[in-house]
Amino acid sequence: MLAMAAGSAVFTGCVPADRKPLAPARVSVVRAPAYDQSIYDTVRRLVREHVGEVKGRSILLKPNLVEFEPESSINTNPILVHAAFEAFRELGAAQVRIAEGPGHRRNTMDLADAAGYFSTVPDFEDNFVDLNLDAVTRVYPQRQFSRMQKIYLPNVALSADLLVSMPKMKTHHWVGATLSMKNLFGVVPSGIYGWPKNVLHWAGIEECIADLHAAFPRQFALVDGIVGMEGNGPIQGTPKHVGAIVAGRDPVAVDATCCRIMKIDPMKIRYIRLAAGDPERLTEGRIQQAGEAIQTVAAPFQLIPEFQKFRLEA
Repeated sequence: MLAMAAGSAVFTGCVPADRKPLAPARVSVVRAPAYDQSIYDTVRRLVREHVGEVKGRSILLKPNLVEFEPESSINTNPILVHAAFEAFRELGAAQVRIAEGPGHRRNTMDLADAAGYFSTVPDFEDNFVDLNLDAVTRVYPQRQFSRMQKIYLPNVALSADLLVSMPKMKTHHWVGATLSMKNLFGVVPSGIYGWPKNVLHWAGIEECIADLHAAFPRQFALVDGIVGMEGNGPIQGTPKHVGAIVAGRDPVAVDATCCRIMKIDPMKIRYIRLAAGDPERLTEGRIQQAGEAIQTVAAPFQLIPEFQKFRLEA
């Protein structure tokens, strides 16, 4: 049975009009041709460069686990997740946990096992939290984008010093692309909102993504773009090899960069525009690019007919 914590929390879901101009966000694009041992060094370096000091902090890794198809490109690859787990532990984090709340499957542990997490991450069960069943706190948006006047969120996610969103780079048949911000749908507990989490769709899927992004101000995005998914994603698409990992502390900038790699115009992805607030924030001039240039790893993702208009031509 789900437990509810006493009290509630408030977060701000909109950017103040008098906000000072933001400094350019830093996003790294690093080549990673395959899921091999070199990923461990790559991820360790990215964590050091973007996160810095983590000694004594609690870290929550949030991969994307969707379906029982370990050989497909649906789920975040467990090697990338294990590399992040080991990197944060080596850098002195007091606690590193992996957590997910699948919206399609109730038996989360069986899903994780089928996706290869048990065989890849030692003592996986001891370090995993099912967000669908965790104790929750009622959160009231001070200013929100969606029609959700309140939302219940898992305490393990709200209390983490750093939430690491680890999505698979994929197209999405409702919103165009699913990346680090859309990955936060897995934080919303199905134990309260049901399987699937249709209430988020009824309240406005793009708006709910922006709400959830605002609810977690301490984030690091680490996107599995080694093999993504194109076409009718996020489940029924086909594998797309990109051979890159994209990382940064600003999920808006990370998602905009991923879109450009996918040859999708980030300005046309509505939830990215909502979360950005100021459209200038999405321009390439406002994102400090590190590592590989976008054009050297760009791989046009096949889009379903409804989203052909999102194609980035330049």
